[in-house]
Amino acid sequence: MYLTREEERVYDGECGWAYQVAMKILVRLGELFGATRLIPIRSAHISGVSYKTLGDAPVDFFEALVEAGGKAKVPSTVNPSSFDPEYLVTMFPEEYKERQSRIIDLYREMGMSPTLTCTPYYIHKPQPGSHLAWAESSAVIYANSVLGAWTNREGAPSALAAALIGKTPNYDVHQTENRQANVLIKVKSSLQNEAEFGALGIHVGKLLKDEVPIFEGLRDCTNDGLKQLGAGLASSGMITMFHYRNSTHKSRLETISVEAKDVKDTIESLSTTSEAPDLVFIGCPHCSLGEIKSVAQALQSKKVKRELWVCTSSHVKRMAERHVNTIERAGGHVLCDTCAVVTWVKKLGFKTLMTNSAKTAYYAPTLNGVDVALVPLEQCVSTACRG
Repeated sequence: MYLTREEERVYDGECGWAYQVAMKILVRLGELFGATRLIPIRSAHISGVSYKTLGDAPVDFFEALVEAGGKAKVPSTVNPSSFDPEYLVTMFPEEYKERQSRIIDLYREMGMSPTLTCTPYYIHKPQPGSHLAWAESSAVIYANSVLGAWTNREGAPSALAAALIGKTPNYDVHQTENRQANVLIKVKSSLQNEAEFGALGIHVGKLLKDEVPIFEGLRDCTNDGLKQLGAGLASSGMITMFHYRNSTHKSRLETISVEAKDVKDTIESLSTTSEAPDLVFIGCPHCSLGEIKSVAQALQSKKVKRELWVCTSSHVKRMAERHVNTIERAGGHVLCDTCAVVTWVKKLGFKTLMTNSAKTAYYAPTLNGVDVALVPLEQCVSTACRG
């Protein structure tokens, strides 16, 4: 792997230990995947923020990076934490709050913006063709597929290293030839809601592993539906991008057909309970402004009688103030900086969760130890309003 003279100096430690460690991570990664050089990036997005999922293990490493003067060279954002700043934070031991705050403070000291969201593209939308180094699988696939940016699916260490160096190795979907579709997915039925888009993603992700699909037959594709599709693909597979617009090359590809029954069966397999939920959760990935508005409209003149969380970024929450007020007057909770997947829902006494997110339905039984029902947004809201 070729390094410039300046990169060699960083690798040899002439610019300090923090940058040397980061450079060695990137070079080792590049060598593993056949990269030929490092390329500049426009931004980084780092996962590994929630104390619930991260624990104490990496804190000493973060502290050492800060003490060695490590600072992000490019605009950098971070994933959700274990709490929102107002509601959930009051429900857990002070020790948890202190340790979570320490992790966020260390990222801040390294120059990373504490956005605490899995949808950084709602805050700063990357330009088409711009190279990024993003962790968080749902953000990666959305950036590549919907926004036209170029990013591999980074792990937390490599995204952090890329933020400190401002570069990433030029392998996989940073190269044009690896961004081409190599399998055609023919969707034989019309998808009715975001839960079905997510379930389609889960189903196809299990079939393809890390291939690049192009979808035929998707109708009425909103960005929110595509977000759920991508989140599903990236949860059950290692897919980093998909195509959904017309292509003249589709006839040359291996073809897989997806019937209405496949989507229905996936929803049923993800739904592990038919019991009334203790918690209704909307916002994985974090809600867009449009999704917040949809929840507010569904709650007009209604009262929430079950625990309802609607999760988003603080940025979107500020933009959606009028709709947030509607949701909270009805008795729901609009939470920022966290989500149900990365907090301790079972410790709060919740055993069953209803959601419109196939990603949550895929992960929550194992990561949170709760049973799940996957249904559309409107059914989530109506259920939350039933006592």
